[in-house]
Amino acid sequence: MSRFILPVAGTLCLAMVSQAAFAANFTLTSDELHSGKFSQTQLLSEPYGFGCSGSNKSPSFSWSGAPAGTKSFALQIYDRDAPTGLGWVHWQVVNIPASANGIPASIASDNKGLPAGAIQSRTDFGVPGYGGPCPPQGQTHRYEITLTALKVEKLPGITAESTPALVGFMTKANALGEAKIVITQGR
Repeated sequence: MSRFILPVAGTLCLAMVSQAAFAANFTLTSDELHSGKFSQTQLLSEPYGFGCSGSNKSPSFSWSGAPAGTKSFALQIYDRDAPTGLGWVHWQVVNIPASANGIPASIASDNKGLPAGAIQSRTDFGVPGYGGPCPPQGQTHRYEITLTALKVEKLPGITAESTPALVGFMTKANALGEAKIVITQGR
């Protein structure tokens, strides 16, 4: 039995070390997120009714070092501290082609500005498109921005009307690796 366990354990350790080294090469950056914060431009706008008066414009993102075999990307902005018990998805963009190495700022709700084939799916605001951060007054929240490299060109069955949970499930099921930015923002 021990003859079998040692080679398997060694192989698993090597795979974990390889994955950790591999993940270190996959990076995500944004020129608009100065000092690790969203600017007034990216915060939620007043019409949403949560008490913020930002411009609700998405930041730009660029990336490099995607894993071998990447066929597309998915981007998500998620507030893990939202007072819902489930967090809050602020933005999801899927089916970003593997040839892309970024997306510009101020993406329109009609997908104008996204690489060809990419779509925005529904967020926890109930509609597709960017919905900026707006932590409750007196609170600080952690916003996870995750770019996932995918092994498929398009997430199966995902449309602009797909729920955040379904998009998250299909993203995780087809993931090759992730690059993250974490923003801590208060109000």
